[in-house]
Amino acid sequence: MPAPVRRPRRRLSQPREQVLAAAMATIAADGLDGLTMAGLGREVGMSSGHILYYFGTKDELLLQTLQWSEEQLGAERRAALSRRLPPRERLDALIDLYLPDGHRDPRWTLWLEVWNRSQNADDETRERQLDLELAWHRDLAALLVEGISHGAFRPVDAERFATRTRALLDGFGTHLVVGLPGTDREQVRAHVREFLDESLSLPPVLPPGTTAAP
Repeated sequence: MPAPVRRPRRRLSQPREQVLAAAMATIAADGLDGLTMAGLGREVGMSSGHILYYFGTKDELLLQTLQWSEEQLGAERRAALSRRLPPRERLDALIDLYLPDGHRDPRWTLWLEVWNRSQNADDETRERQLDLELAWHRDLAALLVEGISHGAFRPVDAERFATRTRALLDGFGTHLVVGLPGTDREQVRAHVREFLDESLSLPPVLPPGTTAAP
């Protein structure tokens, strides 16, 4: 019997990009409730079965959409961190990119949904989600180390400080994206700036012969 003819594997990058971009646009316009396989298929000219062929499940579609979104934002974050600016200004830029724009921010809406679904996910899926979070952690910790080494920040344990800062941002970010009454982006930014000032600012240099007030 002749060997079966191997069909060339289809190039998935282009249709995958189209589906992920359309999914993100749908979440931005209509929220997660508006994201259906059938509606997404109509947006990109595919059947819902065709989309499932690429992604398997809606959970996988959501996670890959989040990964795609974070790839775009990661490029923007790396560009901001590479600018020739003082470490504190770059830290403020990173914080601005981290926080949601406001109520129903699509990226954060997607993050919350993936977090929620990960309760029932397997270890491999949770590891993929963790990789997305660790990309932010690594960049934040590296910036802290740089600022400390250049004398711009008070010496702190960069890894521990980055972990605590992300927890602070996640808490405030969740309040913002769900639209908690009395919370707006400028208030959150002010709280975060105050925390960073208190934690990272260097003590004032005193004139010779003087001591700090008790």
